This record gives sequence, structure tokens and C-alpha cells, in this order.
Amino acid sequence: MRIVFIALAYLSVIIAAAGVILPLLPTTPFVLLAAFFASKGSPGFAQWLEHHPKFGPMIERWRTGRAVPTHAKVLACITMVISWAILMVLGMSVAVLAITGLLFAGIASYLVTRPAL
Repeated sequence: MRIVFIALAYLSVIIAAAGVILPLLPTTPFVLLAAFFASKGSPGFAQWLEHHPKFGPMIERWRTGRAVPTHAKVLACITMVISWAILMVLGMSVAVLAITGLLFAGIASYLVTRPAL
């Protein structure tokens, strides 16, 4: 199981790094996932993440106050709306739209109720 956690941690970091460059890909959730997976599979990698100049502060804000930066909240909500709109334009079934919409609404509700630092 350790190797799965390590693989998921590295995959999450790769996606987070892409989010630094790509405007609609959120970075923060993937950094937090990477920190979680790394803590389960690779303490050394987890420590590297915690001390990283870009990713470390995100992890620290989450651990100390469950805080998500305002720009990350806005970007995540915009991305979910755009994703849902793409599903609608592609003609997905009402069931897919309803399930996805409820999932996105739940995630957005959770995000916006977190403190912002």
C-alpha cells in the first residue's frame, strides 16, 4: 500500500505543479492531497513538501486553521462551473448533470465555508 501512496503523492504534485502554470487548474487541493499521500507513504517526501517555498505555506495554512486562500476558492468554484457547463454543452444525461452538479455544489459549499488567510 505504501507504493500506492507514494505514486498518488507524486501524481498530485505533478498536477499541482501544472496548476501553477495553467490558469484554470487549481493548485491548492492537489498540494493538500500530495501532503496527505506523502505522509502515508514517504515521510521524506512529506517533509520536502512541507518545506517547499511554494507548497509549504499552503500545507501549513491548512494544518493550522483549515484555511484555503480566497483566490483558490474562487478559482476552484469557477473551474467547477466551467466543467459543469462543458458537460451540459456536450449533451450529458440529466442524471450525470444532476450528480455532478450536486457534487460540485457540495465541494463549493465546503470550500467557501473554510476560513481564508
